[in-house]
Amino acid sequence: MSTTTSRRPATGASSEPDDGFGRVGAKATASGSSGVAASQHPVVTDTMLDVLRSGGNAVDAAIAGCLVQGVVQQDMTNHAGTVTALVYEARTGQVHELNSGGTIVPGLAPFAPVPQGKGLFSALPPRAVIPGFMPGLKALHERFATAEWSRLCEPAVHWAEEGHVVSSLEHALLSETVAFYLYTPSGRAHFTPDGHLPQVGERWRRPELAATMREVAAHGPDHFITGAWAELFVARANELGWPITLDHMTAEPPRWGTGFRWQHRGHEVVQLSPPERQGVFCALVLGILDELDITSVGHWSESPEALYYLAHALRRAHLECGFLNDPAVFADPTEHLLAREMVAGHARILAASRPHQDLTRHVELAHGPFAVAASGAPKQPAGSCELTVVDADGNWVQLMNTLQGGGIPGEVVAGIPMLGSHAIPHLQASIAGWHSGGGRVRSVMGNTMVLENGRPWLSLGSPGNVHCTVPQVLSNILDFGMDPYAADDAPRCLPYQDEHVISVESRVSSDLVGGLARMGVLVDPLPAYDMHMGSFQTGWRAPDGSLRASVGPRREGKAAGF
Repeated sequence: MSTTTSRRPATGASSEPDDGFGRVGAKATASGSSGVAASQHPVVTDTMLDVLRSGGNAVDAAIAGCLVQGVVQQDMTNHAGTVTALVYEARTGQVHELNSGGTIVPGLAPFAPVPQGKGLFSALPPRAVIPGFMPGLKALHERFATAEWSRLCEPAVHWAEEGHVVSSLEHALLSETVAFYLYTPSGRAHFTPDGHLPQVGERWRRPELAATMREVAAHGPDHFITGAWAELFVARANELGWPITLDHMTAEPPRWGTGFRWQHRGHEVVQLSPPERQGVFCALVLGILDELDITSVGHWSESPEALYYLAHALRRAHLECGFLNDPAVFADPTEHLLAREMVAGHARILAASRPHQDLTRHVELAHGPFAVAASGAPKQPAGSCELTVVDADGNWVQLMNTLQGGGIPGEVVAGIPMLGSHAIPHLQASIAGWHSGGGRVRSVMGNTMVLENGRPWLSLGSPGNVHCTVPQVLSNILDFGMDPYAADDAPRCLPYQDEHVISVESRVSSDLVGGLARMGVLVDPLPAYDMHMGSFQTGWRAPDGSLRASVGPRREGKAAGF
């Protein structure tokens, strides 16, 4: 495939009918002079644009979008999960970082009400944690919002009362995850109210959730933090044997920062700082590829050598980022991980360890005569929602909200479903946390901004294998000069596996597969457009100064502007 073209329709408004479905597949790039927005759901995008049109700023729009997203996309998020964000404040020219993930209660043993070895998450049952979603929205509203909180809650109340139309993708994702909620009476009542999941095309109404959203509108986000919902949450936790108190709900407040900044080919990139690992991860990957002069090697969708280097760089970054923890508790090795001599050393080792004999026959003998072409793809995680919104004044928000990292696993309290957290004290776990010391959980949120003269010209983020997809899209844009949508559209891979396997979306040529086989590498084909490999929400400023936004082809979603 070409690395400089994309499958999207012409720039402008989409010609697809707006029936509330965000349609998987190619999508139009949106443009606007007064604002743009992008999300995983048309209702969320329309909500954000409505806020902008009514005079709200980008943060107002993002808050309203988050609240309604927890209603219409409970397959990927909820009001008891996590919120992280990068906010560019046009008035001051500053980028602000917000980390409001779910927090482990220090001094209490891990609590997982779903039995070990049971349910959807049998290998790693999620543990109960204190929710970060509403504390994060409260922090954003207090610092940057211009609209009244109750006004921003109105769309969430409406969609919970009236219901939204269930799409095929939503139904498919709910089908994958509903088994987890069948362990609790509240989970069964919420997701299978008449004995089955809401079907495609049905309107899913949730009166209990609507009542909770009305209380949030009336009493503010504190309803979830110290108010009536918080009391219900603590009471249910105590009934199940998790001895938290109401004081634990405010023990670890959201954390503000200025973001983790790094330079690449003249670009200033801002991402979340440790304990979030994504910024260091991306800087390592792009640094190794730069040392290997990847643009002279070719793009990994066409060059076996480039794909070999990319997959190894992703693997190396994953291993090195195991040393990252919360700097409030651990020493921070970031400076040493990204030292030029260290990054150059990784690149030299990789270049010096390539095979110099044809190993095609080895791949055939080890994996079977047809293994060079196919071997079956692994299942990957699906959750989380990313929002992009820019207003007419140049305020810019790139925000992630997710069901991961909040609440009591499998329980639904007053219409709010909860997943808990997979954080464990494990060196290589992407999501890791410690049960004393009060540190924040290490995770993989992908909020990213790229600055020019101190102002954003690009922001992006995605759900689905964030750790390895964000650096690939960034490299496509910053190294190979792709249009942001084309950068998202291009085939992606997972990190190199110890069995000498690279899983890659199957829009690559047989020549690339054969070239990797000669290097002793088996290509593991993912679907041509694998939804588990993310679908980016992206905003950027075009050379003429106008705003653009896009949503990737692997999932549903909508980008729009005015």
